[in-house]
Amino acid sequence: MPSKILLVDDDPEFREEFREYFDDFEFIEAGNGKEALETLRKPNEIDLVILDVRMPGMDGLEVLSRIREIAPDVGIIISTGYSTKDTAIEAFRNKADNYLEKPLDIEATREIIDKVLDSKKGLPDFAASDITDKIVRVKYFIEKNCFKKVTLEDAAAAVCLSPKYLSRVFKEQTRRGFNDYKLAIKMDKAKDLLLETGYNVNQVSDRLGYENVESFIRQFKKMAKTTPSAYRRKTKNKRKGK
Repeated sequence: MPSKILLVDDDPEFREEFREYFDDFEFIEAGNGKEALETLRKPNEIDLVILDVRMPGMDGLEVLSRIREIAPDVGIIISTGYSTKDTAIEAFRNKADNYLEKPLDIEATREIIDKVLDSKKGLPDFAASDITDKIVRVKYFIEKNCFKKVTLEDAAAAVCLSPKYLSRVFKEQTRRGFNDYKLAIKMDKAKDLLLETGYNVNQVSDRLGYENVESFIRQFKKMAKTTPSAYRRKTKNKRKGK
């Protein structure tokens, strides 16, 4: 299936031209940063964001920073005119994956897009008719959106199945219910955050989309048989050989 690109630019003519040049991709459009962030906050399969620097309201650099908070793994290419080239290069050095210049050089733009997409672990091109492939796709969808509230209906819509049918075949193939699998993914990500970042427990809970830290601690303890703080302390001590 084609890669999904979120194209963020306040110029509708540019967006139309871009779509025509690269019609082998699937596009979602946003006319400003607010629209882009609203799209990315929802469960999605977006592989790449192409983001203009100069836009009304939030400029591209501010949007870039916010995207990295809510979708840290998505590819981001900054789009810039000549006058904002230095700004775009600075963004590229810090948080963006690459940048392209306006007016577009079609061949160079294609090369940049392909390079960024290849560098990301995108969704494999599964045959849509095979239910086994669809279950793999759902698992990837859950993992990609683990920082968001993903429902069975969201996942079912992504693979064009009814929620009831997906629930049944998911359990048949994975030996685990949809919600149980989703929770296990969240707890694995929680462990990574506890060990690999300086986030406190409240920050980890917030990062994973919990409304209150008590709910997060309760679920973590149920899955890991210990509290988040104790898990962090014991695992780090074990790594140090204590």
